[in-house]
Amino acid sequence: MQMNTPPRSAIRLTRRGRLVLIATGAVVAGTAVAVPLLSLENAKPEAGRATLVIPEGWRASQVFDAVDKALALPAGTTRNALPKAALKLPDDADGNPEGYLFPATYPLDEKATPQTLLTYMVDTANKRFGRAPLAAGAQRTAMNVYQTVTVASIVQAEAADKADMGKVARVVFNRLERGMPLQMDSTVNYGLNRFTPRTTERDTRVESPYNSYQRMGLPPTPIDNPGEEAMRAAVSPTPGDWLYFVTVKPGDTRFTAGYAEHLRNVAEFNRNRSSPAGRNAPTDRGNPTGGETAKSRAAAVG
Repeated sequence: MQMNTPPRSAIRLTRRGRLVLIATGAVVAGTAVAVPLLSLENAKPEAGRATLVIPEGWRASQVFDAVDKALALPAGTTRNALPKAALKLPDDADGNPEGYLFPATYPLDEKATPQTLLTYMVDTANKRFGRAPLAAGAQRTAMNVYQTVTVASIVQAEAADKADMGKVARVVFNRLERGMPLQMDSTVNYGLNRFTPRTTERDTRVESPYNSYQRMGLPPTPIDNPGEEAMRAAVSPTPGDWLYFVTVKPGDTRFTAGYAEHLRNVAEFNRNRSSPAGRNAPTDRGNPTGGETAKSRAAAVG
């Protein structure tokens, strides 16, 4: 997420952004409510039976590629099969299955096709997302289910680990409630069709409906296919007043309500990145501030 908030006059408030902000005006940092989101009842695959595993957080493009490979089909076959699949998606999705290709282990047999697999995934998502606890949780946050899935997809992409998911969700809701742009690197990189956790100042100025630095509210679609923990976080975020977060080092993500404290955390993040150990360490998945971004933005406002 970004290190500073641009003045409101510099932000283009899209129609969807206005609708989302209106819808989320009633969000408050109240007490979290436990939501018994049920686990996927996967039947244990028979010994030797082929399966397709869809991990949490995969984008639709990755799912399409995996189906092509699993069925030994030419690249692009599954994507091209979308119009024929007649998937039961929400009206808001406008035919885009992102967010509804439910992460699970799916059995493969000789009759499996891209259409049958995509239908299985979407039907599973509808079954899970349509349950009363989740619908009630979405209402508590003044959102519909599709918006809740979108929040969960951001949580899935941004949280360094499951323990942070509820806090990341709270940051999203707090920013929406206050009329602040989300400023999430994950949405920008989704719009740029890349997976790097690093985002430069130039990236935050690109014209894209997924540029949450320039546009208000939620992105127009989910940015990946979230798992159950991320969904739980989206319907029952951890109570708190946080507006910023940065993963200073693996296992140490710091959430703050004050910008000055956040800048100190960013400075520590940059020091860690500049150290020999930091330069050689693997990039932390879900890190919301890449090294280039953190340095350039901190300098710009310092």
